[in-house]
Amino acid sequence: MTAPASEFLLSLIVRDEPRVLTRVASLIGRRGYNIRSLSVGTTEVPGVSRMTLVVQGDRSVVENAIRQLEKLQDVLRVVDHAQEKFVDRELVLVKVRINSSEDRVEVRHIADDFRARIVDVGRHALMFEVTGDEGKITAFIEQMRPFGILETMRTGRVALTRGSNADIPGHVYSEGPSQALEPVVTRR
Repeated sequence: MTAPASEFLLSLIVRDEPRVLTRVASLIGRRGYNIRSLSVGTTEVPGVSRMTLVVQGDRSVVENAIRQLEKLQDVLRVVDHAQEKFVDRELVLVKVRINSSEDRVEVRHIADDFRARIVDVGRHALMFEVTGDEGKITAFIEQMRPFGILETMRTGRVALTRGSNADIPGHVYSEGPSQALEPVVTRR
């Protein structure tokens, strides 16, 4: 029996250029990983984007993939969040079936417990927006399942390393200061 693959949360700081996403996804795919989650967005630095990937595999294979990712010309930095303290969030839109006024009341009470926002109201459905860690998102979906989920869309996880160079002493990290906290310098 094979051991289940572990999940690894990686952030890549990349140049905002055409085909960077394709090169990164191809490299991960060639190594046989499943990308469970992928989010890409701009950063505070013009021309630089951040990709957050959740990949499945074993530690040694992921470490090899990180080394290969670091060799890609448009990848400026790779952060393995297993090595850092981080905050991660995900957003989900969930459309829930409403069969009666009692369902509507009960669904709204559950949504309040999760601090979900109603973003669309229909006669036979409510759509909610929920933000939180992966566990909260999954729990919300499971609570809504008995009512009937019509549609869902999850954004995938995003993550940032906690703190800054100014407020985290170097000894907090086992191997010195965090590389994730160094300013981004674009290589040419």
